Formats: sequence, structure tokens, C-alpha cells
Amino acid sequence: MNPDASSEHRPGLLRSSAVVGSMTMFSRVLGLARDVILAAVLGASANADAFFIAFKIPNFLRRLFAEGAFAQAFVPVLAECRESGGQAAVRALVDRVAGVLGGVLFLLTAVTLLAAPLVAGIFAPGYIAQPEKFALTADLIRITFPYLMLISLTGMCGAILNSYGRFAVPALTPVLLNVSLIGASLLAAPHFAEPAFALAWGVLFAGLIQLLFQMPFLYRLDLVPRPRWEPKHPGVRQVMTLMIPALFGVSVSQLNLLFDTVLASFLPTGSVSWLYYSDRLTELPLGVFAIAVATVIMPTLAAHKSAARDEDYSKTLDWAVRSVLLVGVPASLALLLLAEPILISLFHYGALSERDIAMSALSLRAYSLGLCAFMLIKVLAPGFYARQDMVTPVRIGIRAMVANMVMNVIFAVPLMFYFGIGHVGLALATSLSAFLNAGLLWKGLLRANVYHFDGIWRRYLIRLVFACLCMGMALAFVTPESASWLEWDWDRRALNILGLCGLGLSVYLLALRLAGARLADLRAPAVTGSQAGPDSGGSA
Repeated sequence: MNPDASSEHRPGLLRSSAVVGSMTMFSRVLGLARDVILAAVLGASANADAFFIAFKIPNFLRRLFAEGAFAQAFVPVLAECRESGGQAAVRALVDRVAGVLGGVLFLLTAVTLLAAPLVAGIFAPGYIAQPEKFALTADLIRITFPYLMLISLTGMCGAILNSYGRFAVPALTPVLLNVSLIGASLLAAPHFAEPAFALAWGVLFAGLIQLLFQMPFLYRLDLVPRPRWEPKHPGVRQVMTLMIPALFGVSVSQLNLLFDTVLASFLPTGSVSWLYYSDRLTELPLGVFAIAVATVIMPTLAAHKSAARDEDYSKTLDWAVRSVLLVGVPASLALLLLAEPILISLFHYGALSERDIAMSALSLRAYSLGLCAFMLIKVLAPGFYARQDMVTPVRIGIRAMVANMVMNVIFAVPLMFYFGIGHVGLALATSLSAFLNAGLLWKGLLRANVYHFDGIWRRYLIRLVFACLCMGMALAFVTPESASWLEWDWDRRALNILGLCGLGLSVYLLALRLAGARLADLRAPAVTGSQAGPDSGGSA
């Protein structure tokens, strides 16, 4: 079977985004269920902080590979290989990339297992003064870190499937991590003296089953990797050359979040957990929509670049920006208004206290301020990487990173000293630096003359602001006080939070409709080039 021939009728960008988004939504809902269970089992204790550190290190790197730098570097090279070399060349590239990537990560994993205390000291230096917590963190890292190698290879397989228009399988794969952790929490944890160890083994098992899950779908494409160690292969060298700067440039927001975790290790016990729970809620709209859009536009942008369709390139980027703002702005407003109700409804069971809820709500509001910027970074960065421009995002990322470090000191120190909420300063600094990053990326694309604003932007912004104001007023008017949520049982909390979300969504959509918005406005731009191929995306 020729995989290229099978993709002649590839769905449009909107439809592909809907497929990826729906699969990701399923995964994120399970992820919320997972976090509800984790909150009940671990709460915001010292052991919870240790597990979240051990989990965040490979999970952070997963985002770089599965959703970030590796895909951004690998997809354009794979597209060129398909265009010029055919299926045999693609198989050779896949085998060599798998061999080199797997070999490097195997060595990194081996070193990390031997030097786990050093890694714990780097990522959680504040724990060094707490010997038991520090030792637990190091032990958990030894179990969770091999997940990085497994999930990075899974990310490579997912990038191949995405390049051939098979978006659903990679989007569904993260579900297995949530299923594994839920199973570890409910079935294995009661049999461990320290439940965190059961969860760590659940992470490792998830990496294995995620990788195996994608193999049958690669077999249908005749692209199951057969690892070959050949670092001098031209395709491998090109991928590595592009990936090294992309590792930093595409993931500055995630690096900032990780840096927050490092600094939070110096703050009172619970700070890492408060940031984790609030970050998880911010990740829901980011993962469901922004990453979905970024995933499907990357192959399309690469195809437009290869075919010199500059106008289609710009229209695709503009559609992506407008699409994520249409979701990001109301999502950010809803998280600001409903922080406590959402956290209470999801996490206030078992070991998580009222104080933990209040502290998490403060950092959730700080993160929600930067939600739109996080989403914009995801869709603007591919505008550079599809053109194999890795230098510009790195320069922008360095500026944003430095700004984040400075703002961490400006906000976290006084907030900790005067109010005891230093973790909120870390979240606020991350949000503001994300806006700087997104703004500079946007400016860079405009300056490079590869992106132009569509003529409908003024009308679009008026409709967006009007709809968000209507939604915000409706939610502010009907949302009960936090004290009521704390008194209710879980079923009443669930009904009320679902009702508020449904009300907010209905008011928002109705206001958009009244302002003149139509479903046709969401359609992706049609390809105008005469040689538009199956990778072009088309219109929905």
C-alpha cells in the first residue's frame, strides 16, 4: 500500500483540528479525572511535591518532543524527503532518526539513573535542606525518567503519522498515560507503603504502552522504525541541526513553568502542588485547541513553503491565530471568574484542604492571564519552523526567558515576604513573559513579510470583545459564593459547575451570533496554488 496515494483526499484544517481536538479533549477529561484522584491520594503534601517534581521532568521533556521541538524539526525534513526521495528514502530517514534519537536518549537515561540525586538537586534545590523529601524525589526520578526515552520515540512515531494525515492516533495516545496513572492510584497505591512509588511505576508503564500503541498504524504505512545508528546521515544531521535551537525556541513557556517549579522548591510546602493543579486547568484549553491547531497546520505550512504558496502560507497562519483567540479569550475569562468553583468541584476531596484550594485559585488566576499568549506561541512558532528558521525563535525565547527570571524576582519575593503567596508571583511572571514571547513572534512574522493580517480583523475583534463581555457579565451575576461550594456535596458541585460552563458557552455563542458571526467564518483558507497536493489542507 502506498501511503501517499491513500492521502489524496485529506480533510481540511478545521476538520483535522476538530479530530485532534476531540481526541485531546477525551485525553484531557481523563487527565482531570486523574488529577482529581491524585489530589485525593496525595493532596499537597511533601510526598506530593516530590512526585510532581519527578513526574514533571520527563513530562516536560515529553512536551518538547511530542508536541514541540522534535516535531517542528522532523516534519519539514520528512516533507522534503517525501517530495524528493519517495517511500524508500522516507524509510531510511525514519530508521536513522529512530536509531540516533533512541541511542542518545538511552545514554541520557542511563546517566540520569546513576546521578538521580544530582538531577533532583538541579530541579528541586530547595529540597536539599529536607533530606527525606530530597531522597524520595531522587528515588522517584530513577523510576520515572526512562519514560522520557519511550515517550520521545512515541513523539517521533506521532510526527510520522501526522505528516501522513493520521492525526487521530497521536492525539489519542496520551489517554493511555491517564489510564495508567488512574489504575496505579486506585489499584496499586493501596499496596505501597508510599503511594508515590505506585504512581511513578504507572508513569513508566504508560510510556511503554503508548509506544506500542502506535506500531500497528505505522505498520500500515510500512514505516515501523528499524533503528539504525548513523548520525552522519544527511537527514539525521538536518533534523538535529534544526532541533537543537528549536528545543529552546518552541518551548519557552514550558521552560518558564519548569523554572517556576525549581523556584517553588524554596517556597513553603505545597507550593509545587498548588502550581501543578492550577497549571493543569490552564493546560485544558491549551492542549485541546491550541496544540490541535498547531499540530495540523505544521504539515500544511511545510507544504505551502515547499510549493512557494506564500499567500496560502499567510492565510493559514492568520486562520490559526484567529481560531485560538476565539477559544483562548473566553477560556481565560472563565478561569478568572470561576477559579474557586472549578478547583473545589474537581479537587476538594480527600487530602486537599481549603487552604490548598485558595492558594491554587490564586495561581490559577495568574496563569489564566497568560492563557492566550501560551496558545499564540503554539501556533506562531510553526510559522518559523516550517520555513526552517530556528534562529529567530531562539533569540526571542532568550529575551522572554531573561524577562521571566527578572519578573520572578520582582513579583515572587515581595508577594512571599508580605503576603506569603510567592507561588503567585511565579505564575504571574510566566504569564507576562509569555505575552512578550508571543508578541515578538508575531512581530517577527510580520517583519519577515510571511504573515499579513486578513481584512476581517476589525470586525472579528469587535465580535470577540462583545461576546466575552456578555459571557463575563452572565457568569459574574449567577455564580454562587465560594462558601456555598465548600458546603455542597460532590454531585451538587458537579451539576452547578456544568451548568455554569454551559451557560457561559451558550451566552458566548449567542452573542457571537447576534454580532454577526457565522460558522463559515471558521473555515480554513482554501489553497489557491494550482499544484495543491494532499498536504495542502484545503478548506473545511
